Amino acid sequence: MELTINNVTKRYSDKTAVNEVNLTLVPGVWGLLGANGAGKTTLMRIVAGILAPTSGEVLYDGVSIATLGAAYRDIFGYLPQTFGFYPSFTVVDYLHYVAALKGLTKKEASDKIDDLLVSLTLSDVRRKRISRLSGGMQRRVGIAQAMLNDPDILILDEPTSGLDPGERVRFRKLLTEFAQARMVLISTHIVSDVEYIATKNAVMKDGEVIAVGTTDELVQQVKGKVWETVVPSEQAGEYEHAVRVVNLRNEANGKVTVRYVAEREYGASSMQVAPHLEDLYLWLFEHEEKEGGES
Repeated sequence: MELTINNVTKRYSDKTAVNEVNLTLVPGVWGLLGANGAGKTTLMRIVAGILAPTSGEVLYDGVSIATLGAAYRDIFGYLPQTFGFYPSFTVVDYLHYVAALKGLTKKEASDKIDDLLVSLTLSDVRRKRISRLSGGMQRRVGIAQAMLNDPDILILDEPTSGLDPGERVRFRKLLTEFAQARMVLISTHIVSDVEYIATKNAVMKDGEVIAVGTTDELVQQVKGKVWETVVPSEQAGEYEHAVRVVNLRNEANGKVTVRYVAEREYGASSMQVAPHLEDLYLWLFEHEEKEGGES
């Protein structure tokens, strides 16, 4: 099973949103990382078959998804950044409605919905209107509808927006189990969502995929550029103006641990530390803004 994004470009009248992207996905969890405007959502909509590329094509096992048509949609699940529902729908009514659209029998739908409501901790609100749920619960309903047909390919655009830390942990566990023989592509700004569960990550910048690899492979780009130091709390602002600060942690006696990314040590007594995916994200995107004078 293989999904091939072959030289895909999407142009609008005033900009190129996706530029000659080539990427081959195989079973496992894939992270798609990039700043706002990097082209992630446009690329996902093309992979989902919702948006036609200006040039290039998406192939599933060597066949264009445009040719496959309904056969591709049958094995596909998609969660956009926002999903629509009728305000009067309860959770279970909405999921049965989507299941019918996806061609599930009533028995298949009931069994799958029950399983997903348990997995996504929605059983207690199954009879509530979606419009009355919190943002995090609505997001979980969206995840459930994407997984209803047990898809071979699951595309999730910012799936954990609005979820609390405990819900994100449970969701990551669910995805890890789900992706054993399937492809899952996650676009997210919450780097921890993919850092430990992604088989591989693709990094997009200015409409192009600039790097592909495992977390360990990608973070090598910032090896030797990640530092930590402990300073009096009143000095923290100085670091935020001088370097790209990843994290601040309060310590005893009015001091702060500062984690930052920089080509070289800033100030005195900084120590190099092992890089994480969040460090790379800050380096590739916010570092560029700083050098360009935009922040």
